[in-house]
Amino acid sequence: MADELFCKVVSVVIKCRDCEDRRTNVRLTVETRSSTNPVHKKDLIVRLSDDKDPFFLYNLTLGEEDFQSLKNQQGLLVEFSAFPQRFIDLLEQCILEQDKAVPRFLLQLLTSSSVPDCAPANLNIIETNPFKHLTHLSLKLLAGNDSDVKKYLATCIQNLKLENSSLKEKLQQTQEDLSKRLCVTQQALSEKCKELDKLRNEWTSQTSLLTSKHTQEITAEREKALQIQTQCQFQYEHQKKELEASSSKTIQHLESRVNELESINKDLTERKYKSESCIRELKSKLSGMEEECHRTKQEVTSLRRENATLDSECHEKEKLINQFKTRTAVLEQEVKDKEQVVTRSVNACESVQEHKKKLEESLEQKQLQTGKLEATVKSLSEELIKANEIIKKLQTDMKKLIEKIKIKNAVTMQQEKLIGEKDHILEKDRAELSNLKHTLKIKEEELVKLKEQLDNTMEKLEEGKQLLKTNENVISWLNKQLNENKIASLQGVQALYEIPASVKAVNGASNLGVMQNSQVRFHLNSASGSSPEPRHLPSTSTPIAPPTSSDPVGLDMKYLKKNSSVPTRGPKNGNGTSNSKPTLTKSGSSPILSAYFPGQQPRLPAN
Repeated sequence: MADELFCKVVSVVIKCRDCEDRRTNVRLTVETRSSTNPVHKKDLIVRLSDDKDPFFLYNLTLGEEDFQSLKNQQGLLVEFSAFPQRFIDLLEQCILEQDKAVPRFLLQLLTSSSVPDCAPANLNIIETNPFKHLTHLSLKLLAGNDSDVKKYLATCIQNLKLENSSLKEKLQQTQEDLSKRLCVTQQALSEKCKELDKLRNEWTSQTSLLTSKHTQEITAEREKALQIQTQCQFQYEHQKKELEASSSKTIQHLESRVNELESINKDLTERKYKSESCIRELKSKLSGMEEECHRTKQEVTSLRRENATLDSECHEKEKLINQFKTRTAVLEQEVKDKEQVVTRSVNACESVQEHKKKLEESLEQKQLQTGKLEATVKSLSEELIKANEIIKKLQTDMKKLIEKIKIKNAVTMQQEKLIGEKDHILEKDRAELSNLKHTLKIKEEELVKLKEQLDNTMEKLEEGKQLLKTNENVISWLNKQLNENKIASLQGVQALYEIPASVKAVNGASNLGVMQNSQVRFHLNSASGSSPEPRHLPSTSTPIAPPTSSDPVGLDMKYLKKNSSVPTRGPKNGNGTSNSKPTLTKSGSSPILSAYFPGQQPRLPAN
């Protein structure tokens, strides 16, 4: 089972013998894989790849034994369990520094050939400073061969196909969901439009009813005012006539009073004219207000989506109409009271004027109410604008959510792709691990065999060294004896020689099987040319006589176990002189050549 610890695109400086290149789109993957070996539980896998160059592939599988050797070689201070996290921390430092002009940490891939995909390479993590470039870690990566690259490309193609199929399925699902949502929203929109049309119809009917009632009430109030005015004028004229009739009797006494009354009458007429002008102005204002009301009605018809607020306003207007009705009823009662007061006294005119003032105040209140209605209409328009802005914001939010969903889908597809790659790598690593175990067993068996062969060869080498030492001792002694024999032959003196005790001791130590009663025979030339007589040389210090011409010349074979490399004197020639190159012969075998004499070839023992 493999656990991915690090997978990011990094910038790597690829350096070979002749050139230096920088790749910014190299994907570096670090993961741990559980090992089947019970001793080593996990392996660390490092892989370098390039999304743009599929043939760029480097792999490293680092076990605990390999890490121990790496730790000893590079002087690392962490254990194998903490090494992956420390390695990832160094990679993070390299990623943080890779965009700078002079990075402090950088990744360097050293290759021995100009083509970086054909040879093993070293991945170095280097810390740079003005004094020195310090290498924190150096990992040896193996370039992927043809089979590795083919497997890697096959997994990439498989993952891309899976991603393409999953994206197509998701696209179809999203299209179906969006089509369903569109149908549902269209149905909801049609229902809302129908409800809006109903509300519009209801609103138009209610507004028409309200306008008709309002116009009827205004006409009724106008008629009542005219009736009151005519009644007041009629009563005033009747009273005037009565007063004139009564005043004719008391003119002299009431002239001053008449003058006062005339002044009062003038004031009343002026007030009347003023009231009439005010009534005309109020009528013009009322017509303008009616036009404005008509405009507001048109604006209200344009406000389609604010049904709930319009209903509340309708209820408020109904309440206002009821208040107007109550106020009109109160005014009617007041008018009736004023009529009774006018019939009783002359001060009825003043009451009428006060009543007119009250009517003016009511008109002013109505104007204020119409202003309030205009303000409410403006607030409704502003709320509609705000509602449109809210709808636009919601649409933008929906677009952002759709983009986020797309991004999440892309991220999930990448994660599935990485999981597939990890599974493929895990299977590949397992197969490689099994092969490595098999080869390891074979190598261990070969190592045991080689150790055995090495022990045997060391034993043989020691035996050969001992044999060489003994042979050199014997050869040196024989050369000495030959020189002495040559000197004796020139002087015509026959001398007897003994074998030194050191030769016996060396022969006994080298396991050559020295015989106690061995004989050494030498052929010495006398001055007279007569053949010397053979004499036996015992193992003691007794003198040795020269052998006859029929006996073999040289050292007896008893002194050598299986080695015939010791030279002796050769046989005589036909003219009675001896050969200048003495040889050591063995009965029943060809003479052996020695490297200690010129023109002859040595031969080592068979064992």
